Amino acid sequence: MPRVLLVAPAGRQVGLTSVCLGLVRALDREGVRVAFAKPIASRGEDRSAAYVKLGARLDAPAPISRAVADELLAAGDDQTLMEQVVALCARAAEGADVLVVEGMSPEPGMVHSTRIDALMLRALDAELVLVAAPRGERPAELADAVAIAAHGYGASSEARTVSCILNRVSANATSARAAERPQWLGAAADGELGATEIAAYEAALAAEKLKTVAVVPSRWELAAPRVRDLAAALGARVVRAGDMDRRRIRSVGVCAMTVPNALRAFVPGGLVIAPGDRNDVLLAASLAVLGGTPLAGVLLTGGLEPDARILALCEEALKTGLPVLAVDEDSFPAAQAVAGLDPEIPADDAERIDQVMNVVADRIDAEWLKSLARSNRPRRLSPPAFRHRLVEAARAANKRIVLPEGTEPRTIAAAAIVQERGIARCVLLGNPDEVRAVAAKQGVTLPVSLEILDPVALAPSYVEPLVERRKAKGMTPEMAKSELADSIMVGTVMMALDEVDGLVSGAVHTTAHTIRPALQLIRTAPGCNLVSSVFFMCLPEQVLVFGDCAVNPNPTPEQLADIAVQSADSAKAFGIEPRVAMLSYSTGTSGGGQDVEKVKLATDLARKLRPDLAIDGPLQYDAAIVPEVGRQKAPTSKVAGQATVFVFPDLNTGNVTYKAVQRSANVVSIGPMLQGLAKPVNDLSRGCLVEDIVFTIALTAIQAEQRKSRG
Repeated sequence: MPRVLLVAPAGRQVGLTSVCLGLVRALDREGVRVAFAKPIASRGEDRSAAYVKLGARLDAPAPISRAVADELLAAGDDQTLMEQVVALCARAAEGADVLVVEGMSPEPGMVHSTRIDALMLRALDAELVLVAAPRGERPAELADAVAIAAHGYGASSEARTVSCILNRVSANATSARAAERPQWLGAAADGELGATEIAAYEAALAAEKLKTVAVVPSRWELAAPRVRDLAAALGARVVRAGDMDRRRIRSVGVCAMTVPNALRAFVPGGLVIAPGDRNDVLLAASLAVLGGTPLAGVLLTGGLEPDARILALCEEALKTGLPVLAVDEDSFPAAQAVAGLDPEIPADDAERIDQVMNVVADRIDAEWLKSLARSNRPRRLSPPAFRHRLVEAARAANKRIVLPEGTEPRTIAAAAIVQERGIARCVLLGNPDEVRAVAAKQGVTLPVSLEILDPVALAPSYVEPLVERRKAKGMTPEMAKSELADSIMVGTVMMALDEVDGLVSGAVHTTAHTIRPALQLIRTAPGCNLVSSVFFMCLPEQVLVFGDCAVNPNPTPEQLADIAVQSADSAKAFGIEPRVAMLSYSTGTSGGGQDVEKVKLATDLARKLRPDLAIDGPLQYDAAIVPEVGRQKAPTSKVAGQATVFVFPDLNTGNVTYKAVQRSANVVSIGPMLQGLAKPVNDLSRGCLVEDIVFTIALTAIQAEQRKSRG
């Protein structure tokens, strides 16, 4: 069995499952083959296995039922129960380097959870990770409580390593009253502990020979439920479903007063509660939505529903996705029911699960993780690890990236996130007043350090540089003025003059519109004969590189060889060991034809260009990716069955394949990332999400740093 971590509680309601999920994510980021098990089920619905499957794509074995466990314990047959636990964990741990085991949490009427966890600790020869959640105790008091828990598990007496994670810690943790407030409503203000306070906790725990490996902040927004969760919990009638599956409730306002006095409830993410006959409130909420305020929804009370004529007046707002629910209870009991909503994450809420995992994983000590990650096995780069490396590498690069679509709502939101997290220094091109107005309507807070530049004001200063760079093509000042009316051209000139390091566009413009100015002014990098693209395909087990799926329709053998080398270098630059498969409908000499010969020639050319790379072809897709098929069809190949970079013979094949994999296997794809340009320009899909833009900016920043290092 691999290294085993038993994650157990040092108190009640410490967020044990959340910490287990975050630990799985943190290890996955490190490239560790991690597995998860919860050996014994909780009373009622046990969602741990569902959470880890949704958040980490891990299939945890079904836990031993509480009835079976209780029967064996009542009979004094601890040994049989532990034999079953060991067998279950052995199944879960197959092929893993580290197994994360979730212990039992104390429940009402249960007095033996600590005893079971102590039995599992010894049976699995596990390392103990205790989870505590401060609720008003001073550091020394908390350390005493955790030390007592460690003794209860028998860890101290057996000189086992005991690590500790403090969870749900906020600056107001010393207030027991604050800790009892319903966090998801935002009644308890979060606040990061300062370095001095964190050091006090660490010192107090160290005095008890406990190692603090994470201090995880409290985040009430992580508990924000979807409107659909509220509807299910209250048994509400759905007057209009709208976007209730995705909208989240971040604040609640009861509108019992006139509209002017109730406007404070109309905020982004706000749930408006009002009697069903308050048509004025519903109309006001609709106007707020049309004005750009993304309300979570409207809850109508008293068993009353609006007249069809009123709904018709609200139709334009309802079309934006505004959900409207109705309940029979009056406003006050309805508000109480909302406040008492169970904060546990529904088993299908992938977004909240992912956020919780990231918040915990971000705070776990990197050196401790590395100490767990010792393994001689080749590391694979998982999607969470890839995204984590992107962000960290982009932060280190500290590049200035221009975003020509500066008034586009998703771009504004992404720029705010990137600036706040220090991923890159963003420059939004757009009228500053318009940018700020769009941000305000979306509830986006623009960091003070975020640059907003008006392209209309900038354009005149770029006329002469543009004429100079395009004079061989007949560019005149008048033509340059016309070209610079386009913000993408303004951003490209800024990049040509080294005022910015990269450019990201395409949320509302075509690929051709984004790339054309770069081809005119930036051109290709030394040693590159063309511009191509790659997608980073985030499969459940690892990240693969697909190229070229976006730019070159029918590349020649020479161009295919160039694409292969570019794609291999891109893979290596982002932490993926390049093993390049030149794809065809034939493997080796199993088939013939002009298309196969083209791929064979391209393979030979690529090998001559870069003898240091593992490149093989022609290979069929299954021979390239499936080890068993690769061994059968190409037994001597160093690429077959373990390829990480897939070069498609033409754009038709590549684009169809990447979309088929993306949609059929529910795979996240990041890209296209353009390669071959002297300076990085990257295109977005017009259906992109804010997260897509954030990662594309990170990619661009890293590319800019790579160009710099190459001189």
